Amino acid sequence: MATFIDITDSENLFHLLSGLKADTLPSWGRLRAQSMVEHLIENVQATNGKIMATLAESPEDALREKQQKVLTDFIIPRNAGGFSQDATKTTKYKDLDTAIKQLMEELQDFHEYFGVEGRTAIHPGFGPMNYHEWIVWHGKHFTHHFRQFGLIE
Repeated sequence: MATFIDITDSENLFHLLSGLKADTLPSWGRLRAQSMVEHLIENVQATNGKIMATLAESPEDALREKQQKVLTDFIIPRNAGGFSQDATKTTKYKDLDTAIKQLMEELQDFHEYFGVEGRTAIHPGFGPMNYHEWIVWHGKHFTHHFRQFGLIE
């Protein structure tokens, strides 16, 4: 069984992110370190009530994708499609440390957002997902990018 980052362990997440430096280069892809953290921020914001995503697939296709990619040991491959952020993109936060602190705050907001019984948030490709499903998917997504930047093996 594959092992993924536990996004509920904020102490470990912060420890791992502390190993990231502004000049850390990825093993693959075009992202820079701060752009990767900001990408994670935007994804978490789509699950904590700050950004509302819409379904880009039919409900049937979304359910099938969720069953194949969220509810299994699926590992996001290197250079996965569907993401084309430019590494030269202007960053939103003043520096990497500020972006990391913001990511940690967004994760706290994520946990609070799902404190409401039965709440879901839409994933554009997987449809509505509950707290547990988002913990799994965020874990896979964080694992993918942490491997990309050598924060984990």
